[in-house]
Amino acid sequence: MLIASHDSTHAALVRAALAAGKPVLCEKPLAPTVAECLELVRADAGGLLSVGFMRRFDPVYVELKQQLDRGAHGAPLLLHCTSRGVSAAPTTTSEYSITGAAIHELDIVPWLLGAPIVEVSWAAPRQSSVVTGMQDPQLTLLRTADGVLTTLEVFLNARYGYVVGCEVVCESGALTLGQPIEYAADWRPRFADAYRLELQAWIDALAAGAPTPLATARDGLVATAVAEAVIASMHDRGRVVRVEAP
Repeated sequence: MLIASHDSTHAALVRAALAAGKPVLCEKPLAPTVAECLELVRADAGGLLSVGFMRRFDPVYVELKQQLDRGAHGAPLLLHCTSRGVSAAPTTTSEYSITGAAIHELDIVPWLLGAPIVEVSWAAPRQSSVVTGMQDPQLTLLRTADGVLTTLEVFLNARYGYVVGCEVVCESGALTLGQPIEYAADWRPRFADAYRLELQAWIDALAAGAPTPLATARDGLVATAVAEAVIASMHDRGRVVRVEAP
């Protein structure tokens, strides 16, 4: 069963599918809150639940991880991540910028580094004059257990195009995520291959009776725990918040 409905419906639909014994691929986030995610992790006794963090299958992200794993330029020290869109929906909130957009980096950064995010802090630069009702852009700092520091810029109303960037600064060089020549109008052309590869990997694993090669329910829980920590920092003047994943 593939669940790609509104975030607020994920928990109930996943719960029903698991109760029926159905394999589930749920789009990110697994659920909006840690409490809901934890309930789903506990319900997934048979390992039927996968989470759609499709960037793990994007060819340029895969190549970047392979270079990091080979130690191409020594140990990573800093990551600079960018997530920009053309325009956000009128109902988008500052918090949704984290749970609906930044959530991708909250999964892909620890995946790239092989280390969990342990603390976060949030900051607000000057507000864009074209945006009302939310803080846009936003800047978040993520520190992983290996000591690497990541800057994450989320700017959902950048106007000029859809852009996802990642630069890894290492001890003796830097690695940069490949970028298209032209800016896409939204996420669909940029990650079309990633979605196809992810779905095929899921289907192949089901056909073979193999464990999921996708993000697991536990991965979904951890990403939501990081998102909640970022939002806690947002609501408390950007204080450093430790990530506590059940």
